[in-house]
Amino acid sequence: MRTGSEPTTARSALRARFWLCLWGLVWALFGTAVFALVGRTGWAVACGVLWLVIAVDFTFVVRHLRQGPHYQPGPDVPPYRPADVPPYRQSDGPPHQPPEEHRGRRPPDGRNR
Repeated sequence: MRTGSEPTTARSALRARFWLCLWGLVWALFGTAVFALVGRTGWAVACGVLWLVIAVDFTFVVRHLRQGPHYQPGPDVPPYRPADVPPYRQSDGPPHQPPEEHRGRRPPDGRNR
C-alpha cells in the first residue's frame, strides 16, 4: 500500500542479489563436487539442493533485471486511503452519516477514530 512517504529514488537491490546468487552457485557447485568425490553423499545432496534453490532464485533475479524499471507514482500522486478505515469515517470529503448498524458503536478493532 502506498502511503506517500516512500523515497522518490528507492531502488531494489537486484544487482546485489545477482552477484550473491552467482557466488552461491559457484560455492554450491564446488561443495557438491567435493562432497561427492570424498564420498559424503548426504552433504553432496544438501549442496545440490542448495544449488537448485539458488538457481531458481537466480532465474527470477535475471528475469526482474531484464524487465527493467517499472512505473512508480511520483510525489504529485496522492497516497491511497488506508484499507481498514470505513468510507463513512474519512476526513477528506463531505461529512455524512454512518450506516444505521454502525451508529453509536465502536469499530470492530475497538479503537476510536
